[in-house]
Amino acid sequence: MRIVLIGVSHWHTPFFLDPLLEMKDVAIVGVSDVDVSRAAPAAAKAGGVKVFADYREMCAQLKPDFAFALARHCDMAELARFLIDSGIPFAMEKPCAIDAAEAWDIARHASAKGHFAAVPYVFRYCPIIDTVREIAADEAIHYLMFKFVGGMVDRYRQNKVEWVIDKKQSGGGPLLNLGVHFTDLCRVMLGGADLNVTSAMISNRAEGLSIEDHAVVLMQGGGASCMVETGYLYPAPNSVFDMHYSIRTEKHYFAARDNATLEIMTNDRKRSVREMKLTNVFFYPEFVRDTLRRLRDGRPPIADLTDNARAVELVEAAYRWG
Repeated sequence: MRIVLIGVSHWHTPFFLDPLLEMKDVAIVGVSDVDVSRAAPAAAKAGGVKVFADYREMCAQLKPDFAFALARHCDMAELARFLIDSGIPFAMEKPCAIDAAEAWDIARHASAKGHFAAVPYVFRYCPIIDTVREIAADEAIHYLMFKFVGGMVDRYRQNKVEWVIDKKQSGGGPLLNLGVHFTDLCRVMLGGADLNVTSAMISNRAEGLSIEDHAVVLMQGGGASCMVETGYLYPAPNSVFDMHYSIRTEKHYFAARDNATLEIMTNDRKRSVREMKLTNVFFYPEFVRDTLRRLRDGRPPIADLTDNARAVELVEAAYRWG
């Protein structure tokens, strides 16, 4: 399978590139970025493949079987339309658009053409989902809470992706960049239930930028209450988070206070602990492998552009509250 990577100056590029390099049945044949100098390291890591400034030229010349697509949020919808119209299956980093209108437009476009378009809502691979379903199989979920506060905005300056903290280019801050994972995860854990945003608090007081740096969203649906908190506030290295997850079912309480341990409590106060991976970076390699398997097998992706549009729509509703 001939693979290209688009927009490799994006800080998530290693999440896709590194797993691909370990696969025997794929070949990376090209990379692109509007800043070709920043694409050179990825090209060298991939074995010295050709670098392109224009992804259209790359795709026309190399005719790839699949593309991993990254871009500024304001450029994502145009990129998605190109790949759909060119008949190139792809995986595009969330949120795939700058707003819900664009997200729904490309979702409908892909659906009408029966196009394979995957989105890395990688928490769908998190063992917490199967653990809750196993232990509390016949129990309704009453409450879901996901706190996921990431590093401060200086990490985006250090990575030379300042567009992430400019609302005109990114569409929003941590709620759109990180929170979509959890608006999606709430829907998944509630069996695809429709959720409504009932309140939100949006703040940019820490950094005073055009994007928010902290957000709390309250939602209801599927018989449950949900809360998602995200931020760019934690003085920590990349991929290290101030995180806490809580899930209350009829007879159990599940709590994660770090990225590797889930505590399980029963109503009669019996406690057990399971070790498992609980943050997003752990699941990208499986997303890469599973997405390509699904394409080969003729199965849909684990999450598609419609799933993405639903997650982005909830974020946009929260912004209206804030």
